[in-house]
Parts: sequence; C-alpha cells; structure tokens
Amino acid sequence: MSFARSPLQTGAGTAGSGAEATADSDTAPAESDAAGLLGPDDPPVVEPVNPSGRAPVLVIADHAGNAVPGALDGLGLGATALERHVAYDIGAAWMARRLAERLDAPGLIHRYSRLIIDPNRDTDDPTSICAISDGIVVPGNRRLTADDARRRAAVFHAPYHAAIEAAIDGFRRRGVAPAIVSVHSFTPALRTHIPRPWHIGVLWGEDGRIALPLMAGLAADGTVTVGDNEPYDARNSHGYTIERHALPPGLPNVLLETRQDLIATRPEAEAWADRIADALAPVLSDETLYRPFREA
Repeated sequence: MSFARSPLQTGAGTAGSGAEATADSDTAPAESDAAGLLGPDDPPVVEPVNPSGRAPVLVIADHAGNAVPGALDGLGLGATALERHVAYDIGAAWMARRLAERLDAPGLIHRYSRLIIDPNRDTDDPTSICAISDGIVVPGNRRLTADDARRRAAVFHAPYHAAIEAAIDGFRRRGVAPAIVSVHSFTPALRTHIPRPWHIGVLWGEDGRIALPLMAGLAADGTVTVGDNEPYDARNSHGYTIERHALPPGLPNVLLETRQDLIATRPEAEAWADRIADALAPVLSDETLYRPFREA
C-alpha cells in the first residue's frame, strides 16, 4: 500500500468525567473546529452502544463507520468507493453492537470514514490522512494544509479518544481495570489475490490473558480457522488506540479481526459476533482478569 503524505499537527482531547461511555459535550469537538466541517444533518462522531452495560468491559470499533460530512463532499469519491474496505471495516459496526449486547458491555463506535483521518493512527503518523489508499486516489485529501489537517484531528480524532478515556476513567473510579475488546475486519485476500484462510484473527502482544483462552475456545468449535496474530501481528504494532489506552495502564485487551466476506450482511455479522461472544464470555467472567497486566 502506498501513501502520499499530508501535513498534520497533533490534535488534543480531554477525558470526560462520566462513568458511562458517552459522546456528549465532554467529548464533542470545539465549536470553532467543528464549524464548517460538521453540519446539523451530520451524525455525531462517536456512537455510544449499550451505555448502561454492566460488564467491566469496553467494546470499541475504530473503523466501523464510513460517514463523510457534507462539507467534505464525499472526499471527491463516489458512493461505491465509500462502500469499499478502504473507507471502513465492513461489518465491524454490526459486530461491535452485537458483542456489546451479548457481553452486557458498553461500547464506542467511530462513525466516520478512516479516509477523513484514521482514529487508529497517531495524528503525526503520515498515514493518518492518505491521499492514496490501496491504490485509490482520494481527491479530498490532496493539497491539505496543516490547518486543514489539524481541524480534522480536532473534530474526528480527538473526540473519539476522549470518549474512550472518559469510559475508562469511569471504570477506574469504581475500582475496575476494564478489559478492552477492539473490533476490526480484514479483506478476504491481499492485493496480490493471495487468499487469507483465517475466519478470525486474534491480535495480542505481551498480554495474552484474553487472547490465549479465546483462541482455544474458538478453535474448539472445529469449524473456525483462527489466526494467532494473523493477518496482522500485534507484536509489531497494536495500532494507536490499544497502544494509547490499554497498554500503558496494563489493561487486559484483545483486538479481533474478522474476515469481511463472512460478515458482509447484518445477519452474518451478528451470527459471527455470537460465536465470538460464546467463546469470549467465559474468559471475561474470570474476576482475576481485571487488574493491570504487571500485577496479574
């Protein structure tokens, strides 16, 4: 994958104080930054899911949405391109909502396309705003100024991470070190047309408290092909969200990648979420899980 660089300065966010996952004023972009980018008909950046969930678990989905605000005019792309994997993780929103419901956990879903700015990249990462993504030119990302990039970060990046921080802070105030379950999806084949055989990939680094028993539970099905750090390897990089929110405090965490051709419709995605929940629920029921990794 090749990328054309766009200038970007770091956007800042502050954590809210609510105990539940929220997308309210504490995590909303500043009006001065949102003006001209978000209109009254555009959805909020963050969708809270099952905010009253009682489990000590937070489900997140960085790339679940493909919305583009009217002000950005589809980034110069047609509707077809915005339905492709370059714009979002196909099926991830359905899976995240279902997992949150099944696990009785709160969740947070990012509603906007990663082509605007990738919430799973640091804002100074040159791949956070791509002028070319998987061979597709993104006209709306060409010739951005540093101020354009900063405003995108303030409106579409900072509020999502502030919402995650607010949710984690709410758990901490109750004396809980929550588990973070990050939901993604991957394409059935590489650009070279080499097929990817895994149905689901379980990504993890040093902390295997969730990943190892989850993989064993999924594999016990006998019909599920599980990738251990496939098709990506979290030992090299978890992505920005896990590395920012879960790793420093040692929160138990796992990143799930499900193959997109298996979850392309809502019934399929929810069925796979159910299979994952069946294997994940016993792991999350272990009360000894909810402590920082180095203390476990």
